[in-house]
Amino acid sequence: MFLMAGGVSALFIFLSQSLGPKKPNPAKDMPYECGIKPFELPSGKHAVKFYLAGMLFVLFDVEMIFFFPWAVVYRKLGWFGFVEMMVFLGVLVLGFLYAWKKGALEWK
Repeated sequence: MFLMAGGVSALFIFLSQSLGPKKPNPAKDMPYECGIKPFELPSGKHAVKFYLAGMLFVLFDVEMIFFFPWAVVYRKLGWFGFVEMMVFLGVLVLGFLYAWKKGALEWK
């Protein structure tokens, strides 16, 4: 399965490179900055807190997505579904409290 996924990905990249339009333009090679000329070169350095905040957002955002399908079939699941979601919510809150206690949410 991994070989097939890698092969399809490589095929799409190859086809895009070989069959795609090639019209070089100086305007296309410039970095996008809201339509104005860039005033400095990108340094590529960001504080670790930005990456940490991004990872925490993605982590908790993806976990919160599970609430919508649960809410749609809540009545069909009964008490088992309710208890299962409360356990999931408990693990989510424990992870949030751990990140809070470790100072991952502090912005200093």
